[in-house]
Amino acid sequence: MSTKRLTEHIVQFTRYGLVNAFLVREDDGITLVDTTLPRGADALVEAARNAGGAIKRIALTHGHGDHTGSVDALRDRLGPGVQVLIGELDGRILAGERVAGGKLSGNWPKLATAPDVLLAHDDMVGSLRVIESPGHSPGHVAFLDTRDGTLIAGDVFTSLGRVATTSASNWAFPLASMGTYDRAQDQASARALRALEPALMVVGHGPAVHSPVAAMDRAVARAE
Repeated sequence: MSTKRLTEHIVQFTRYGLVNAFLVREDDGITLVDTTLPRGADALVEAARNAGGAIKRIALTHGHGDHTGSVDALRDRLGPGVQVLIGELDGRILAGERVAGGKLSGNWPKLATAPDVLLAHDDMVGSLRVIESPGHSPGHVAFLDTRDGTLIAGDVFTSLGRVATTSASNWAFPLASMGTYDRAQDQASARALRALEPALMVVGHGPAVHSPVAAMDRAVARAE
């Protein structure tokens, strides 16, 4: 496990060198974006304390197990006052509804924790604007920090080896693209996130990318 401060507001938390969560500082405490794999709760709580606050809410980019793996343990430890937020379709899938045609890809764990809030496009989570970005999962969302233009892109892009979309096979990290539900929709989401022209992009798998627009352009072009 490692942590790295990326901006005034965001600390990246990484497990096994591959799976990231993000601690986003707000006036009332920490918004935790994603929770990595199981058995990460204690380390995440400690990382929030070291970042100068307590976890006040958990916002999930999508429902796959490498992003939701520590949700139940965090809820048990932090209590029901800490809200869990996720895109609407992924929340409904985790609740057992069939809301998407065809077979779902990726690992969908059975959670004891029901989301408190189902997110929609342009909702605000503290300083984070919700950006619907479906395709990797049916209800995938990204988050744009309105204070400094940092994009938390979830699994629409990865940056292990090089910046790549998850809409096409990627030799450097094939697991993310293998878990993509709808490649055409995911590619459209990659183009939409690039159009935001973020100052910094952070992803579920790989290091932060400063001034990422050119790298995003190359990734989108390769996938097409």
